[in-house]
Amino acid sequence: MLRFPIASPAGAYGWRPVLIMAALFFSIGFVTWLNGPLITFVQIAFNLSDVASFLVPVCFYLAYLVFPLPATLVARRIGLRRGLVVALAIMAAGTLLFGECVNGRWYAGALSGLSVIGAGLSLLQITVNPYVSLLGDHDRAAQRIAIMGIANKFAGIVAPVLFALIVMPDVGQVVANISHTPVGPVRDAVLTQFTHAVHVPYQVMAGLLLLLAVLVGRAPLPEITLEAAEQQSIPARKAQPAWLLTGVFAMFLYVGVEVMAGDAIGLFGHSFGLSLDITKYLTALTLASMMLGYLAGMVIVPRFISQDGYMLTCCVLGILICLAALVAPGVVPVFCVALLGFANAMILPALFPIVLAEAGSDGAKATAFLVMAYSGGAVLPQIFVHIAPMLGNLHAFMVLVIPAYLFIAGWSMALRAKTGAPVPESLITSAGD
Repeated sequence: MLRFPIASPAGAYGWRPVLIMAALFFSIGFVTWLNGPLITFVQIAFNLSDVASFLVPVCFYLAYLVFPLPATLVARRIGLRRGLVVALAIMAAGTLLFGECVNGRWYAGALSGLSVIGAGLSLLQITVNPYVSLLGDHDRAAQRIAIMGIANKFAGIVAPVLFALIVMPDVGQVVANISHTPVGPVRDAVLTQFTHAVHVPYQVMAGLLLLLAVLVGRAPLPEITLEAAEQQSIPARKAQPAWLLTGVFAMFLYVGVEVMAGDAIGLFGHSFGLSLDITKYLTALTLASMMLGYLAGMVIVPRFISQDGYMLTCCVLGILICLAALVAPGVVPVFCVALLGFANAMILPALFPIVLAEAGSDGAKATAFLVMAYSGGAVLPQIFVHIAPMLGNLHAFMVLVIPAYLFIAGWSMALRAKTGAPVPESLITSAGD
């Protein structure tokens, strides 16, 4: 009986580059999904309102609006591999700045640190996605992206849990002490001790990011150019500006929804009477749900349904979960929001390649615009905290999330009707945000 060899997802370069890239995606997920518990942390540490504390995702995700186009120019000039090293170094600087400013109880400085981290992540997103897609055979790109996605989502589970255990192990007691202590030296001492818990962990994170930059710089990784990524990843076809722009807006809405479910769930849960000792773990619960959704997508797609068909299904599932939250009793709506992670998991891996296909030969520019659309993670949560006092947290959440799902689903159906065919699996070029 004839046996045909099964191609490895790693391709001709072997597993070492794939594993190094997985470490980079782990770092992306780890830094990104710390924002959820950070919102609660800064609100306590700096005595902030909900609106002021939600400047954490604003500063972090607005960096994606400002830096992707310059990052594309940098990647063209120095190459993807050197771009990875520079991105990690920038992230390390931002992490160190954030830790020092929080330790000094300077909120504006801490926000600037988050902006620097976002700048580094913008460059990392621009460089790592095409790099992974070109590490091996084009028809195995989806499998490599799956590995990256698992690393990213696993980090999203680990990061909030570690933050809760190391930085906020007794946050309920801290809040109680602050509430019973008058303004003065004793209260300042309690807050100083609370904020100091961030200092060493963020120094360690900065050191690990620098170490990863050194390892990437010294590792025998293949040299891949952004021009090669454009030629191989994007079909030579005429760009469709209208579909491209509306697709970028769909990405904007999607990232906003994803951040709402992951970062705003702490505030959402607290409004239902859950204690801070519980809400500090809710971001990890959303990411665990997202991991399950990603694994389910890997099994189902494309064996039973196409990637874009599954994206449409995920939007419908998200809407149904939101409707269930509107009528569910007690604290069930909080767990419905966490379950949105399952629905969200496979939307970005499908939406990204579909939009790139509509960009045609303008693939590099479209990639930058798509990364800029991650700024939706800054806008939707900020709208949420502004309208929540008027509508209530539950209705304010759903007023934003349900229309976003409807737009993405409608855009997908309209595009499917126009093209009459699903986007090939091999066009997938992004696994994490």
